[in-house]
Amino acid sequence: MKTLVIVIHPDMKSSLVNKRWIEELNKFPDKYRVHQLYEVYPDENIDILAEQKLIKEHDRIVFQFPYYWFNCPSLLKKWLDVVLTHGWAYGSKSGYQMAGKKIALAISLGVEAHELSSSGIYKYSLEELTRPFELSFDYIKADYRPLFAYYGIEYNSSADWIEKSVPLYLDFLDYQL
Repeated sequence: MKTLVIVIHPDMKSSLVNKRWIEELNKFPDKYRVHQLYEVYPDENIDILAEQKLIKEHDRIVFQFPYYWFNCPSLLKKWLDVVLTHGWAYGSKSGYQMAGKKIALAISLGVEAHELSSSGIYKYSLEELTRPFELSFDYIKADYRPLFAYYGIEYNSSADWIEKSVPLYLDFLDYQL
């Protein structure tokens, strides 16, 4: 079954690594379905039923986004609020439509990995900072998987650095999810 990759990037035209990941994923339409939220909903008016239908069609879902200001882009938060509704994603007898689906985050970061650690300048790991996602996906009984992170884009945005991320990301999608 295909993996649904929901991409949430507010400025894909200026993106480096996220744009490159999408280019690579699009080479394998039999394995990955790329769904770019800002492209589909430039007005941020989310079609809830269409999104729920898309989720139901896939058992493996990745949310791909840049991490800044210690959070996700606002459209992802809105998507979570309006798509994961009571009676569909949780609660009542007809809820838990995402139960058992493998869910993961694929995050690009400007900072270096050592900066996000108990001994780093930010004092918290990325796993700690993304704990609300884990809790949310646990709440709807999804199978939350370890996240994928590619660090250092702010410090090293060379073509070589970005290209090194591609096989790592594909390996994550194929073997960790």
